[in-house]
This record gives sequence, structure tokens and C-alpha cells, in this order.
Amino acid sequence: MNFRRFDPALLPELMAWFPDAITLRTWGGPAFRHPFTPESFREDAKVDEIDSWSLVGDDGALAAFGQCYLRVGRCHFGRVAVAPGARGGGLGTRLLREMAREGHAKFGDRELSLFVYRDNEAAHRLYRRLGFVEVEYPDRDTPTEGMRYMIATGLADG
Repeated sequence: MNFRRFDPALLPELMAWFPDAITLRTWGGPAFRHPFTPESFREDAKVDEIDSWSLVGDDGALAAFGQCYLRVGRCHFGRVAVAPGARGGGLGTRLLREMAREGHAKFGDRELSLFVYRDNEAAHRLYRRLGFVEVEYPDRDTPTEGMRYMIATGLADG
């Protein structure tokens, strides 16, 4: 499995991971348009604006995707996903660890942060296992209904 910058040529594969509005918005947030076109998906995912990362198999297949950027002073992870057929095999942990290294290299030694929907229990378990804890989001003007905001100082073994 190779960690590298996301290649937009893999967008069709990434789009296939989200067959309906619920899975899409759980991953991409409430503003993500559905139904989507290749153009709207690329625009809403902001792959040309935000550092986007991937795990890609030796066969070139996309296995995981995530983004890392600065948000309210923290190295923030967004739009994290593992290919449906590869979930539960540790790829989420690997992706987050690699993105944390990249984020620390780019933004310095900062806390890590992310949002997760309250009903996304599998992701929530992963984040807790890695040392993330739920805190109040510092920007009260940003709507966060139905979401948890979580931070970590580093990633725990897990």
C-alpha cells in the first residue's frame, strides 16, 4: 500500500464509494451536492484546493482517501474514507498516521482535529482508539448539529 498525494484521475473510483445521498453527506458534509456529476464532485470535494492524500495498492486501486488542512489553528482531517471492500483492515489508521506526519511537516507541531457525524460509529471508534477526544468546536458561528468535533495531540497506538 502506497501513501501519496491524491491523483484526480482516481475520482471516478472515489465517487463510486458513495452510492447515495446519506453515505455521501456522511463523508463529505451537508453542503455536498447529490446527485453529483464528475465536475460537481470534484468541486465539492475541493481536491484542487485542499491537500488530498490517498493509499493506493500496487495495482493502482484506490484504497483510502483523506484531506489535511489548517482549521481554527489545528491540523484538521477532512473527508476521510476507506474503500468499502477494505474497511476494518487498518487502512484508516495508516492513512491518519501518514496524514498527521504530513500535517505536522507543513503546519508544525499542532493538535489534530476532525468532525465525525454522531451516527458514524465505526469512524468514531477508530478516532477514539487513536486518542481523539470530543470537545466543543471553538467557532460558535459554524453549524455542527449532529457532529462531534474531536481533537488529539498526537496519534495513539491502536
